[in-house]
Amino acid sequence: MFFFLLNLALSDLGSICTTVPKAMHNSLWDTRDISYSGCAAQLLLFVFFISAEVSLLTVMCYDRYVSICKPLHCGTLLGSRACAHMAAAAWASAFLNALLHTTNTFSLPLCHGNALGQFFCEIPQILKISCSKSYLRQLGLIAVSAFLSFACFVFMVFSYVQIFRAVLRIPSEQGRHKAFSTCLPHLAVVSLFFSTGIFYYLKPPSMSSPSLDLALSVLYSVVPPALNPLIHSLRNQELKDEVRRMMTGWFQEH
Repeated sequence: MFFFLLNLALSDLGSICTTVPKAMHNSLWDTRDISYSGCAAQLLLFVFFISAEVSLLTVMCYDRYVSICKPLHCGTLLGSRACAHMAAAAWASAFLNALLHTTNTFSLPLCHGNALGQFFCEIPQILKISCSKSYLRQLGLIAVSAFLSFACFVFMVFSYVQIFRAVLRIPSEQGRHKAFSTCLPHLAVVSLFFSTGIFYYLKPPSMSSPSLDLALSVLYSVVPPALNPLIHSLRNQELKDEVRRMMTGWFQEH
């Protein structure tokens, strides 16, 4: 579990570092400029880390499923070599997906200006300023990626149904509490990540506005990676005690 948490933390850190520093620089210097190569690099890295996040969350769900539903097979299915292979497959598939999206997106001619309506380079905003009919190829690639992400989401839902059924059959209350404490942080991260992303990309066109799009892009690209370490750290009793102590001290002062 901690091996996959390390990989998830790396993907979160990479996602934040891809978008936030440049946005902060532009805000401090009152500019919105980014070079063509810089935009391509930002898009490549952002899609890479977001794709890795989806793959790693799926692998972590499988880890929870095997640990709780098939504990006797845990040593075989989740050995160190198997975990390393699953993590490597997650990163490799994410890089391939990012490379395909970036090369397809930046092979399109841009003829509707060069202003993006976001604080970072993302595919929908670049497609808006393209005038080539070959953008259908990119839309097809987006549809394939969306289908794969939806398949991962369905797998997670199915796995958690099986996990909760197994947990509710545990006779001891302490055992159920331990199982739930293992699963709930991951479930919270999955819900936050997919709910913000799905709402951003599938919201009705009538709801689109520059300010709303900006707020939603921050919600799905910045907030989940920033909150993931905190959500998973809440399993640590020492951290929970420290947070409780800080909150108690703050209320006493005010």
